[in-house]
Amino acid sequence: MLELLDPRTGQKILDVGSGSGWTTALLAEIVGDKGRVIALERVKELAEFGRKNVEKYNFIKKGIVEMRLADETIGFSAGSPYDRILVSAFSLDIPNELRKQMKIGGKMVIPVKSSIVYVERKSENDYYEKEYPGFAFVPLVTKEKNNSEE
Repeated sequence: MLELLDPRTGQKILDVGSGSGWTTALLAEIVGDKGRVIALERVKELAEFGRKNVEKYNFIKKGIVEMRLADETIGFSAGSPYDRILVSAFSLDIPNELRKQMKIGGKMVIPVKSSIVYVERKSENDYYEKEYPGFAFVPLVTKEKNNSEE
């Protein structure tokens, strides 16, 4: 997923479903001191666990990472637009809220049903998508519903 995301030094990245902080720390190392990673996690205990893990590497102290306990909205529009968005929980479709939070030229990698989908924003309303089937993830939970119900 990180290879598809293609994170770069200095970018602003949204990490949705940051969990243990593993991908957040990897992204922080890649974006470096001039970049920023906003990590969102809905499960309070998991968010705290992730925060403790990321703190070990001083990414929060350096201002590279901002760990946030996510509410019921999708993404974090106040910090948008993002160069990259990584989602680590599956949804039944690609939420428009996340599409709108991407910069033009930005990339997103998101599990949709049993596939990983790569999305690139080409213009205000034009997106390129490529699907990679054969994966399993936990569901993305939103205020509307648990996005795993079919």
